[in-house]
Amino acid sequence: METSYQPLREPRSRFMQIRGLRYHALHWGDASLATPARPPLLLLHGWMDVAASFQFVVDALAALEGPTRWVIALDWRGFGLTQAPDADCYWFPDYLGDLDAVLDSVWPDQAVDLLGHSMGGNIVMTYAGVRPQRIRRLINLEGFGVPRTEPSMAPKRYAKWLDELRAPVELRSYADLDAVAMRLRKNNPLLSKQRAAWLAPHWSRRRADGAWEILGDPAHKRSNPVLHQVDETLACWKLITAPLLWVEGEHTDITKWWGGRYSHQEFEARLGLVPNLRKERLANAGHMLHHDQPHELAQCLAPFLGT
Repeated sequence: METSYQPLREPRSRFMQIRGLRYHALHWGDASLATPARPPLLLLHGWMDVAASFQFVVDALAALEGPTRWVIALDWRGFGLTQAPDADCYWFPDYLGDLDAVLDSVWPDQAVDLLGHSMGGNIVMTYAGVRPQRIRRLINLEGFGVPRTEPSMAPKRYAKWLDELRAPVELRSYADLDAVAMRLRKNNPLLSKQRAAWLAPHWSRRRADGAWEILGDPAHKRSNPVLHQVDETLACWKLITAPLLWVEGEHTDITKWWGGRYSHQEFEARLGLVPNLRKERLANAGHMLHHDQPHELAQCLAPFLGT
């Protein structure tokens, strides 16, 4: 196994009951570090990721300002060490419900600083429009949203979902942690060997047969039968009152995900609906920019959050 990354701030695991599920979160620091002017910073990962994904940027932020900030990273339902619901697939509103309940648990009736990556970025954008009073600062790391849909797509989407329900879903297993780390680096060639080695045991677990499996419910792979309504999402974005920091990597190309169905120009037009916006672009970084350039990302976060 490759020599692993050495964290600057060691996290602590905590569990809580959230909407009937045993939810897991990593904490760096505690409530004694938080004030209304410097509230907890809540970090929300993307699809097929885990809370530990943020370790590198938490350390980079601490290197800039000291270990003086209470930082919390969640494992979303069905990811990491958070319990998976007994469900055929996952629904976007459930993430909003979970987030609302978590905030009521850890920092009730006060505004927090909220950061989301990818899927997590999409979630925090909607939440910040629905509960604007709960957010002091908002950070979206490459949560681009999804292409516009049309009602005519519904029959095909429902049929796809029904077909997927007929067959079990599973995730690939790996022989050892080196293989898991190699998979992480295949997904993101910019990820260093040391960081991949550290992430591998946080991103997977060993089964009884000795193989390693990803800490993600396979049901996440199923399609959602309900079409995403872009206009509803944008109605929420228009109501965001917190200052928003948008950060993307220079190597990200969203046409690789959606082809011609959704352009960067269309996303920029959507983002322009948010009243108080600041944009940053990180060099030598792709979609996993918090892995690729955590120090550069921290240099954007620190002044935005306030040191």
